[in-house]
Amino acid sequence: MGHAASVNPRTPPVFIFVGHSGSGKTTLVEKLLAVLKSRGLRVAAIKHAHHKVELDQEGKDSWRYKQAGAVMSMLVTSNELQLVADATDRREPAQLAERFLGEADMILAEGFSLAPGRKIEILRRECAKPPRCTLDDGLIAMISDMDEIYPQLPHFALDDIAGLADFLLGQAVP
Repeated sequence: MGHAASVNPRTPPVFIFVGHSGSGKTTLVEKLLAVLKSRGLRVAAIKHAHHKVELDQEGKDSWRYKQAGAVMSMLVTSNELQLVADATDRREPAQLAERFLGEADMILAEGFSLAPGRKIEILRRECAKPPRCTLDDGLIAMISDMDEIYPQLPHFALDDIAGLADFLLGQAVP
């Protein structure tokens, strides 16, 4: 029996937050999630880990299902769920959003500096490092105290969460 490809008719807009370690990406995304939620949006988050993380524990039922050949395994409790799926392909934020996150109004991804997509870079003078991305990498805005870096792009202060939310909502329109 073949499998039919499922196509999400409405993939939510994806915004990728990039920056060097310690630049404040996670804190910023966390604050932005709260502001967007307060505005009535359902926002999903995707985090790219550069190190190995154990997502499923050996011997547990969901792990056993995956070992037996399930393409995905889901653990569901009364108020949460965890999905474990092979990620040999479709690992970029837009692909993940299309595959798994269709219920969301917007996706905020952290990391993924090499993936295609609309990127917002957090760059702080105190980090003393050059930008990770260029305009050709999909950079659409800067969150920075360095106005001289990509002056042609919109710049936001690290604490201008409301302004950043307004910008993303304006960009989210197809």
